[in-house]
Amino acid sequence: MPTKTLVPVASALVALEALGLGVLVVWQVTAVIAGDTGALESAIALIVLTVVGLVIVAAFAVAIWRGQSWGRSGAIVTQVLILAVALGAATGAYAAPGVALGIAVPALITLVVLVLLVRASGRGAGDVDSRSRG
Repeated sequence: MPTKTLVPVASALVALEALGLGVLVVWQVTAVIAGDTGALESAIALIVLTVVGLVIVAAFAVAIWRGQSWGRSGAIVTQVLILAVALGAATGAYAAPGVALGIAVPALITLVVLVLLVRASGRGAGDVDSRSRG
């Protein structure tokens, strides 16, 4: 797939993840307002961390759209972290394989698109930027 096709697809997929985090923030705030939390301080801290994650993932989506490599790199790391969360959801005493699959499949698709974008852009980790040459 050409880079011109992959950029908007990758950016949209990462933006959808940011949107998902936004939905999660609304859910968390609703739970706090409804009094459905065990510890208010922990709930507020979790909301703040989720908002920070939302801002970061949204920044990755914008950076991918603008062709900046740090956005692709950050989004790839994000997919790996999401896959780790999916693995945690699939294992343990409270395992929920359906939830794990629902988390892992979009992350895998996004990861594949991001890796294809990195390959199509021709700028792997070992490549030297032409501006930095003597």
